[in-house]
Formats: sequence, structure tokens, C-alpha cells
Amino acid sequence: MESKTDNFQKYYVPEKSAIPIIFAVSVFFAGFGAANAITGNGSTMLLLGMLAVVITMSFWFSVVMKESKAGLDTPQLNNSYVFGMGWFIFSEVMFFFAFFGALFYIRQFAVPWLGGEGEKGLAGELLWPEFEATWPPMITPEQSIMGDQAVTKGPDESMYLHGISGIIKWLPLWNTIVLLSSSGTVHFAHIALKENNRKRFNFWLGITVCLAFIFVILQAAEYYEAYAHLGLTLNSGVYGTTFFMLTGFHGMHVLIGGIFLLTQLFRSTGFKHFTEKEHFGFEAASWYWHFVDVVWVCLFLFVYII
Repeated sequence: MESKTDNFQKYYVPEKSAIPIIFAVSVFFAGFGAANAITGNGSTMLLLGMLAVVITMSFWFSVVMKESKAGLDTPQLNNSYVFGMGWFIFSEVMFFFAFFGALFYIRQFAVPWLGGEGEKGLAGELLWPEFEATWPPMITPEQSIMGDQAVTKGPDESMYLHGISGIIKWLPLWNTIVLLSSSGTVHFAHIALKENNRKRFNFWLGITVCLAFIFVILQAAEYYEAYAHLGLTLNSGVYGTTFFMLTGFHGMHVLIGGIFLLTQLFRSTGFKHFTEKEHFGFEAASWYWHFVDVVWVCLFLFVYII
């Protein structure tokens, strides 16, 4: 007699593991260490937290890969992976939406109010009558009345393009070219994998990984230029805060995405993982990478252009 459970698909449930708890604790210490580093209290906790995060993620990934190679994945479990990655990217979209919302609020409301505009600008007009509401603000409201004696000062220059003659040396443009090119190369890699051409897949994926880390290097050079030559720092008023908040968190996501893609390249070249039908690990990494590219286009427009 056929059992009622024979018509149901089996679903693999992994054994109990402390990995998620360890990962959560590692992320907590990394975040706490980042706050300490920003406030000038040392970066030891940040480095230890990030090291713990990388080690925990590596071990976790290896466990998931072993389960997959052992044939424990079922279509239903694979669907849960798809939905899980989709919700993760959606949460990241909301994360950046909050940051862009903060930028919009500051530019459209807070700065004009400080400059005395509108009904809510009365306090700004009384306290800082000399402050001009322009974006990006090159001086802070405090600096408009105290000059060089102000505690918080604006930058010497902005990161906007000052003239068409300097476009070749404008790092944000090269960052955009590099990142958009990487979106194309990861797509070519995906096509090659679907055609079961591993050599071509490794080639295009390798180029994508190189472009990812080139972007990180270029952004580090941009930050050096901002601090050393433009006077634009994290403490340069609201402009410096929003600039480094948005570009810094995006740069962190690029680094994470580059590590994701490097992991997939290592799996393909070293262990011959992935087939034309079974390659969700790479597919998830490519989704994340396209998301990072779209966010950068928005950043380029609203932080450097408009």
C-alpha cells in the first residue's frame, strides 16, 4: 500500500550547527570595531571581527558545498536558496534606499532650512545669517560665523567634475567604466557556463574578479585624493558625512561581491564545480554583482553629477 508521504518531496534538514550564532557574534564585533575605528579608538577589534567573519563564512560555504556535492539538495531546497538570496538582495536595496533617502532629505530640506529658506528656516536665518544654502556646502553653518575658529569645517573642493578638461583624470568616471564593464563580463561568464564552456567561463569570471578589485583600488586612491588634496574628510560637515557614508558602504559591498566571485572562480578552477544546469552558487554571486552595479549608477548620478 502506498504511503501518504510517498507523494511528497523530501527536504534535507541539516544537523544542528553553531555556525549562524558564531557568524552573528563575529558581525557584531566587526560592526562595533568599525564604530571604534571611525571614532579614533583603534582598529584592533575591527580587524579581529573581520577575520572572524571571513573564517566563519569560509567554513559555512564549505559545509554547504559539501552538502550540494553529496546530492542532498532537492528542488525544494534549491528554491529556498533562490528566495533566500532574493530577500537578501531586497534587504540590501532597502539599506541603500535609506541612505539615498537621507541624502535627499539633507539636500532638499535640511540645508535650505539652515540657509533660512521656508517656514522652518527662521532658526537658521537667526543663527547663521551668512550661511548660503548650496550643494555641496563648502562651509558649515558654524564656519559661516566663526571662520577658521569653527570646530567643524567644510571641504576645500568637492568631488564633482570641475571642467571637461579634467575628465580623463576624474576617478569616478573610471570607477564607473570599470564597474559597468564588470557587469558585462560576468554576464559573458554566465552565458559560457550555460553553454558548458568552462574555459571561457573561467576567463570571463577571472576578468570580472580583476575589475572588482581594480574598482576597490581606484576608490582607495579617490579617498586618498579627497583627504590629502581636496580637504574632504568624514568630518567635513554634512557633505563629507554623506559622501563617505554612501560611497564607503558601496565600496564595502563591492569588496564583498568580489570575494563572492573569487570564491566561485576558485571552485571552478580548483574543484571543477558547476555544470550548465547546476550553478546556483555562481548565479547568486552574479545577481549580487548586478545589484552592486545598479547601486553605483545611482551613486554616480546623485553623488557626483546632479
